[in-house]
Amino acid sequence: MPELPEVETTRAGLAPHLIGARIEKIILRRANLRWPIPDAIHSLAGQRIDAITRRAKYLLMHTEQGSALWHLGMSGSLRVLAPEVAPRLHDHVDWQLDSGKNLRFYDPRRFGCLMFQAPGTQHPLLAELGPEPLALEDFTPDYLYARSRSRAQVVKAFLMDQATVVGVGNIYVAESLFHAHVRPQRKAGSLTRIECARLVAAIQAILRHAIQRGGTTLRDFINPDGAPGYFEQELFVYGRAGLPCKICAAPIKAADLGPRQSLYCAKCQR
Repeated sequence: MPELPEVETTRAGLAPHLIGARIEKIILRRANLRWPIPDAIHSLAGQRIDAITRRAKYLLMHTEQGSALWHLGMSGSLRVLAPEVAPRLHDHVDWQLDSGKNLRFYDPRRFGCLMFQAPGTQHPLLAELGPEPLALEDFTPDYLYARSRSRAQVVKAFLMDQATVVGVGNIYVAESLFHAHVRPQRKAGSLTRIECARLVAAIQAILRHAIQRGGTTLRDFINPDGAPGYFEQELFVYGRAGLPCKICAAPIKAADLGPRQSLYCAKCQR
């Protein structure tokens, strides 16, 4: 599933092609994705896209009439294509723009969404979200320490809870826990102030680096066969079960914590 850096890379890649463009026509090839697409989305036809922002893993395309709220789900992508590019089987949505290009949403598994947010309102999907991890005034060591008190939840699940902090998915949590020297199966309530400071620093550094690397490889948002420039990281634990730790050479271990394995180094993480 695309994580925060991939969604931010998508936002940055689309912005030059979309901001200032007017939506001439909206084509829906199906009535629903993860949820039904609201009829109000058609009210955006004729509107100019004034801005594109990101909240957690959601992209918002803002117009005077309201905002489109997109989520890429597990397999979705947004591309800007020439109008003569024929839609494929899973190309579910087109926005025809006055620039002569199409914004197209592709999603084979249909876990993504396209929703509508009226002006001056907040969509319910955004209402209960925690702080952005890169908002330095909100996501602080003091905040994380205070929120973790008395929590019996394992620390990996605690950090992946969107009410704790948004957009930090499985890959980046695993890597951040490694760099902060914290085991994923620890209880969140056991975190010390020093460990919370290390976790916040690790999460922010890894996400910033991932976004920066994603930006340097961004290239093919107008090529139907191109990849969106997702960050390929030098991973220390994710996807490396049984392999030697890059720091201490001990084998990377796997723990079953919910639906996904949690990988860690028993020597480097305590």
